[in-house]
Amino acid sequence: MGEEVEAQEFTRADRTRYREKVRRNLDVFARMLREARFDTDDPMTGMELELNLVDKAGDPAMCNAEVLAEIADEDFQTELGQFNIEINLAPARLREGGLSTFETSLRRSLNDAEEKSARVGAQLVMTGILPTLAEGHMSRSTISGNPRYRLLSEQILHARGEDIEIAITGQERLRTTTDSIVPEAACTSTQLHVQTSPDQFAAYWNASQVISSVQLAVGANSPYLLGKELWRETRIPLFEQATDTRSAELEAQGVRPRVWFGERWITSVFDLFEENVRYFPALLPILDDHEDPLTVLEAGGTPSLAELKLHNGTVYRWNRPVYDIAHGVPHLRVENRVLAAGPTVADTMANAAFYFGLVRYLAEHERPLWSQMSFSAAEENFHVAARDGIEALVYWPGVGEVRATELVLRRLLPQARAGLDAWGVPGEESDRLLGIIEQRCLTGINGAEWFVGRMRGRAEGDRFDALRATLLEYRERMHTNEPVHTWD
Repeated sequence: MGEEVEAQEFTRADRTRYREKVRRNLDVFARMLREARFDTDDPMTGMELELNLVDKAGDPAMCNAEVLAEIADEDFQTELGQFNIEINLAPARLREGGLSTFETSLRRSLNDAEEKSARVGAQLVMTGILPTLAEGHMSRSTISGNPRYRLLSEQILHARGEDIEIAITGQERLRTTTDSIVPEAACTSTQLHVQTSPDQFAAYWNASQVISSVQLAVGANSPYLLGKELWRETRIPLFEQATDTRSAELEAQGVRPRVWFGERWITSVFDLFEENVRYFPALLPILDDHEDPLTVLEAGGTPSLAELKLHNGTVYRWNRPVYDIAHGVPHLRVENRVLAAGPTVADTMANAAFYFGLVRYLAEHERPLWSQMSFSAAEENFHVAARDGIEALVYWPGVGEVRATELVLRRLLPQARAGLDAWGVPGEESDRLLGIIEQRCLTGINGAEWFVGRMRGRAEGDRFDALRATLLEYRERMHTNEPVHTWD
């Protein structure tokens, strides 16, 4: 989403040409799935982490351009809000110490970035929603300088035809409107990538959908927005609403939202790209006139499918399909976008180990779990877990309704361990990281629960003063790298 584009306006003719080119891309992609050699021999995994910038008081620091200039590392990029940056870690193979590689790289990069950010008066925070954000931070003036973000905001508001309404009911109620997609910038996430073959993609995507609810339950870390205590993972409803191109009337007609859990189990990666083209008009109809994908393919090359990729990047699935090229060879991967950032690097790596292990176990198990439950049940689990966090009750095949923590402890942690074994992860590393998930379940403490508990101890004072004080305490403990369940 942070790729540079020039500011521009789009004509009706642009949109017509773009639609035709996207459909041509889709036809070529279908042919590639039948004929092309995808990189599948030794799958890679990847990780991206979005971060917030705060000042010494704990308020948002609107200075990501200055921070990135100081960091001067191409692994760090802008994000939508001026108070956000993102780090992209180099892909790694889990059997070659990938989890340790990610952890070491992440700690080293964040320590270096923290030192350099301080030169411009900013500090880094890993959390799902910066709790000190206030209404005044949610304006078009706080969008990052990359023209693509402003262009995207304009196109979403144009498609919607009216201001965006944010309405979330949790422990408290929030209702506000905005004239831009800046509230999306409040949603900072950890994104996990797993490469897979075309034949196995559907199993990995379906498995990712199934387990997204338990990921949310054990990893929730976004309980506050604009001073209100809402869902334990408020990122979910906020992101769904902040980029909604539908008016109330279109929503009532059943038009699909651009932030989308989906509506069915799939049998091929093609299903997802085809749905994107069939259901969603282009937000950024930017044409690559230098490539005809069919000509490239028939000449023995690998087409970039630029328009299809760009369109896919504006449909915000919680588990997104990705087509990409490395060293001239195409590959596919599932991008798991469910988790909030933080609270610590140790917690982040525990979340990653749990996902990578469990998704492999379920995707390669002889009887697919998703064949035993409806897609609507998986979606309901997802939103219940986002709302209730570690206290969530979910439906699970063969078990029925069960507390998410009990399900994780009794069934899913052993499966995740078996999956990590299959990846070739050393046993001591699996034990250490999955042990963090186990202790969260036993103590009932994740990032959201810790933050809410601390806020209740400060309930008598001003709400935003309490949020600042709790955030500064959170940030101090974040730097210890002790898992959040140990903070109390």
